[in-house]
Amino acid sequence: MKLTTLMCASLMASAVSTVFAEPTLYLGSFGGSNEKTMKEKVIPPFEAKHKAKVVYVAGNSTDTLAKLQAQKGRQELDVVIMDDGPTFQAAQFGFCDKLADAPIYKDVYDIAKYNDKSIGIGMVATGLVYNTEAFKKAGLPAPTSWEDLTNPKFKQKIAIPPISNGYGLQTLVMFAKLRKGSEKNIDPGFTALQKEVGPNVLVWEPSPGKMAELFQNGSVILGVWGSGRVSSLKATGFPAELVYPKEGALALGVGACPVVNSDVPELAQAFLQYMLTPEVQALMAASEGWGPTNRNTKLEPAVAAKVPYGPEQIGKLLPIDWTTANEKRAEWTNRWNRTIER
Repeated sequence: MKLTTLMCASLMASAVSTVFAEPTLYLGSFGGSNEKTMKEKVIPPFEAKHKAKVVYVAGNSTDTLAKLQAQKGRQELDVVIMDDGPTFQAAQFGFCDKLADAPIYKDVYDIAKYNDKSIGIGMVATGLVYNTEAFKKAGLPAPTSWEDLTNPKFKQKIAIPPISNGYGLQTLVMFAKLRKGSEKNIDPGFTALQKEVGPNVLVWEPSPGKMAELFQNGSVILGVWGSGRVSSLKATGFPAELVYPKEGALALGVGACPVVNSDVPELAQAFLQYMLTPEVQALMAASEGWGPTNRNTKLEPAVAAKVPYGPEQIGKLLPIDWTTANEKRAEWTNRWNRTIER
């Protein structure tokens, strides 16, 4: 009798536990400082409000996209946060669910409204980074144009990330446009990088840490980088500045989307909307250097100076045609490896 009673009690407890088990959202996003910020400052309030648990799956954009491809038809992730290029790919490949209607999307800048399945939750400006003290010592004026990368005065004094990195691909597209080409006519870009920019490049450097080291040890004094990276370099006390070239800086977005066939679809949609609230947008700007995509976000002056902020600056950022770029990226990468980084 006692055994029967105990078994019944155990079954009832198990049933109650199942009924009241908190829903779990699996989030694929960046590692490093971003993971720390999300786990310590962003995720806990969301978990408390929704009585849910968020499991953080760290990885760069390539890793996260690869997970979506490997788990096709049986997705484990519920929300993904990646660079804008891979985010567009995820939507194109059918890994993203449609965004649910919500008032907050009306507050997002048009450049961050990717499509009906993904959205930009942060913005980085890609421009020119330079060593202010080195320029001053050499009697050189501050760079103002993408064309400064072709100046023979900077022979072997420039570092640019390769095409495997968003910054390198953007540089290729920018020079294609400067030479009357486009994403659909990339030949002028390759010619410019090979013959005009290439001779000045010491290294096509993919690692952020190595890139910073090259500036710090004086190997390079000019390069192409994003506002967040430059802000981090400046935070070390290094005399670096980001320049928005007169032809325009390029928009490098942080994108996000709800994953198809999620077992917590409403929670996934709520998390995306939460990431766009002015409070979270301001937090990510201060901690990670993401320019807010919600136009109602208010930033402290010191933070605003480090990120693309406000209609005027956001309005000057130039977008990439990621649909074309993603379709051609493998072809461009092979060509880059043959002609640029030989």
